[in-house]
Amino acid sequence: MDNELINTVALARLSYFHLNVMVGLYRRMGSATAIVEQRSELPRMFPSMPARIVQELASFDIMRGRAEEELAWAADHNVQVLCLNDPLYPRRLKETPDAPLALFYRGMADLNARRVINVVGTRHCTPYGEDLIRRFVADLRRCCPDTLIVSGLAYGVDIHAHRYALANQMDTVAVLAHGLDTLYPQRHRDTANEMVAHGGLVTEYMTHTQPDKVNFVRRNRITAGLCDATILVESAAKGGGLITTRIAKEYNRDVFAFPGAVGAPYSEGCNRLIRDCGAGLITSAADFVDAMGWADDQKLVEARRNGIERQLFPDLSDAEMRIVQLLETTNDLRQDAISVKTGLPMATTLALLFQLEMKGVVKPYAGGVYHLLA
Repeated sequence: MDNELINTVALARLSYFHLNVMVGLYRRMGSATAIVEQRSELPRMFPSMPARIVQELASFDIMRGRAEEELAWAADHNVQVLCLNDPLYPRRLKETPDAPLALFYRGMADLNARRVINVVGTRHCTPYGEDLIRRFVADLRRCCPDTLIVSGLAYGVDIHAHRYALANQMDTVAVLAHGLDTLYPQRHRDTANEMVAHGGLVTEYMTHTQPDKVNFVRRNRITAGLCDATILVESAAKGGGLITTRIAKEYNRDVFAFPGAVGAPYSEGCNRLIRDCGAGLITSAADFVDAMGWADDQKLVEARRNGIERQLFPDLSDAEMRIVQLLETTNDLRQDAISVKTGLPMATTLALLFQLEMKGVVKPYAGGVYHLLA
């Protein structure tokens, strides 16, 4: 069994209590193994480290044993364990400051799909809200069929988002607030089983973890971090959907909301969010696709289908070609990653990306990500 994997899963368990501290330490040290091997020196290296982490690292062998048990269970139950340094780890989530050190994933969907959105809202979804989801997903299927739809498998908006995605042959992933050895709510098990073949189930929690209230709040950051955009369908003045939208804004992700009738209790949260400029107003999938800038991509696809040719790389400089060649190898990179990987200064990179955008070679997405169109 891989030593780094065991150490990462063990530290992930410890990080339940000091997530930001442990993730920051992991990124500074470079690996979980480095943390474990130098654990006796960490208080000297990082004097501000919480005493609880120091104490628990002192008894690391207990956590290691638990991690080995978890990995054995995962291997027996077709569960992928994705660590923060794993190339299959969701790249959008990896950018966040409080990303889980490890994720447990059962499913077939690509968590690094080109387009990923989450649909969230109240557990008391009204017929109005369900109809919005039904029409939105059906229309999105027609214009952007490769979009991965994420939600939380809860009652109301979440389960409607999953079920309408499946009905429209779109992959859909649920972020769970417990381990993969159980399922909450049980009534959604049939949908969850279908999602394993047409999407997936993902969690940061080990087996034997109960769906406690705090876990649902904590999992909202994963729901937001996995995605390019968050869409709030219906929400009361307070609710988990609003927490997810707030986190998404903190992550510099796009947030949208469907408006509702004035005075309707489960439209109050959406209407306030729009009023306070916390979300863009949408009434359809077309609104959303236009706001995200995805419509232009569809036009290009249609042009190619119709045999309309375009000059792929018109009059590019050597520096511009360095960026293009990088994106040909690894598409959808943040501007800072492009700067590092090409060796170009950030100011030069930004100027070149702007030039490439004007030439129709790249397109900017949310969060400073650039996509090669050609």
